[in-house]
Amino acid sequence: MELRYTFRLEPGAGARAALSRTFGCARVVWNDALAVRRATHERGLPFPKTGDLSKLLITQAKRTEERAWLAGVSAVPLQQSLRDQDKAITAAGRLSLPKIGEIPVRWSRRLPSIPSSVTVIKDAAGRYFASFKVTTDPDTDRAAAPDAEGDLGIDLGLTHFAVLSDGSRVASPRFLRRAEKKLKKKQRELDRKQKGSKNQGKARAKVARAHAAVADARQDFHHQLSTKLIRENQSVSVETLSVKALARGRLAKSVHDAGWGQFLAMLGYKAKRYGRELTRVARNFPSSQLCSSCGHLDGPKPLAIRLWTCSACGTTQDRDWNAAKNTQDEGRRIRAAQPEAPPTPGPGALTAA
Repeated sequence: MELRYTFRLEPGAGARAALSRTFGCARVVWNDALAVRRATHERGLPFPKTGDLSKLLITQAKRTEERAWLAGVSAVPLQQSLRDQDKAITAAGRLSLPKIGEIPVRWSRRLPSIPSSVTVIKDAAGRYFASFKVTTDPDTDRAAAPDAEGDLGIDLGLTHFAVLSDGSRVASPRFLRRAEKKLKKKQRELDRKQKGSKNQGKARAKVARAHAAVADARQDFHHQLSTKLIRENQSVSVETLSVKALARGRLAKSVHDAGWGQFLAMLGYKAKRYGRELTRVARNFPSSQLCSSCGHLDGPKPLAIRLWTCSACGTTQDRDWNAAKNTQDEGRRIRAAQPEAPPTPGPGALTAA
């Protein structure tokens, strides 16, 4: 399975300057390529191949007076701007980049295999990262996962981040809400700075770092929870959410703060990697309307209703727990209706309603 592992870099002043030059040159090559492609399109000609663009905009351009400075950086990241890939070698805990040198890496874990490529990224907060592309062995991945027979249903929400079919609840961290006061203060400080001044640049960086801290905390929470659920259960069922549609409603900020899309993506690739089964229940499945005790369809209920009593069997249901149990049952039904797996199954499956 192909994965990406991303680690923080610690470039010195010289390396930062070299990286900035490289990023700038890569942008120029990208824009030059875009101009060529637009021109060929307007003339009704087929788009030039990446190899041809590389010869024209990198190899030949270096010999011209206007683009001679491209020779001052490695051709590898310039080609990456055309093909979205570049090569590098890792050694002695450092990243070695052509014409830039060795850069210390904050290794937070071991790479599972030798990387085939690495991409250097600079985020809005001015931080540098190295994203390594590695390929893992399916048998090794499955062997690393503990034996599990659990079958879990998940109901994602805003009151709690998740309520599980076993009755447990995962509190909603609300990282954005908790940092809102600090973020607003940083933004006000930025708004007061003179446009184009160095102080404005410094204030903008502080705002970006504050937002990055929120995003990092949310991502870490999603990673820990998704890993726990996948390791402890063989089958996980979850509703298919239209996150983009929900993010346009009155609860948009809370939906963005929860980050369901990122969490579901993590569940998906971890289930596939470790031989678990993630079943996505259809978006229109009435998980909140069905009584999980008797199966009676009790009808829609406003979000303010957290407890309700089934009109058929009289059972009082907790809205979210009931939905999680119904999601679990629907996931079982979907899996039971699927054809039998082939004799040599893959490393995992991602099923959908």
